[in-house]
Amino acid sequence: MQFIREGIIIGPLFLHYYGLIIMIGVLAGVGLSIHVGKKRGYTSEDYWDMVPWMLILGILGARLWHVLMPSVSSGLTFSWYLQHPAEILAVWKGGLGIPGGILGGAFGIWLFCKRKGYSYADFMDTIVPGLPLGQAIGRWGNFVNQELYGRPSSLPWAIKIDPPYRIPEYADIETYHPLFLYESLYNLVICAFLLYLDNSEKVHLKKGSLFLIYLIAYPVGRFFLEFLRLDTAQVGGINMNQVIMAVTAVVAAVVLVLRERGSKESPVEKSR
Repeated sequence: MQFIREGIIIGPLFLHYYGLIIMIGVLAGVGLSIHVGKKRGYTSEDYWDMVPWMLILGILGARLWHVLMPSVSSGLTFSWYLQHPAEILAVWKGGLGIPGGILGGAFGIWLFCKRKGYSYADFMDTIVPGLPLGQAIGRWGNFVNQELYGRPSSLPWAIKIDPPYRIPEYADIETYHPLFLYESLYNLVICAFLLYLDNSEKVHLKKGSLFLIYLIAYPVGRFFLEFLRLDTAQVGGINMNQVIMAVTAVVAAVVLVLRERGSKESPVEKSR
């Protein structure tokens, strides 16, 4: 067994740290979802059966998001990927867009629920507390790959970025905001907040409302963190991540307010 910067070599097998961290995040998120889902009557088998649907479509969505709107620090463009199609599959090199991963994963879970005859809104409410937990862990993969760092910083917790991973305009600057860490910590706060709402006897939300709250909380934080980011996804000079995050948060907030005006449903009721 040999440990190198990118991963672990075990005989002919090479395990990338990036992929290992993503898988740890997935397992942690699923584990929490199983715990949350028990009071609604779901079993652990339900969630493990769901994982392939969520994981395959989630990774596909995350990768496509990056390919369509690659960050500046990657040094790549959508046109470059069209000229090198084999690189589209090279997820171990980094380049997964969280918004695309959420969309793809949510679609995969919808397909799973449709196949099983489960209530999508109810099942998603059991998934969402584990989602930011998985994201919080997965963001450390960005640390390993020296990506998703923020603007130059001299703060005590600033991180060093090696020259090959620096954006050309900042080639002479050594330390930067650990943007991946900020988002990781923020996701842990979201996770704790969603668990509080789900377990509070004073809060009674309709099915699907917990998911809508996540669709407000995460985009709002991501919107403001984008101001610190150097390697934004630009389309026509516009930060597309910020635009999409803002639209998502506003739409989710409007839908949440409108649907919660009606009668309340028990958060522990299960529909199959």
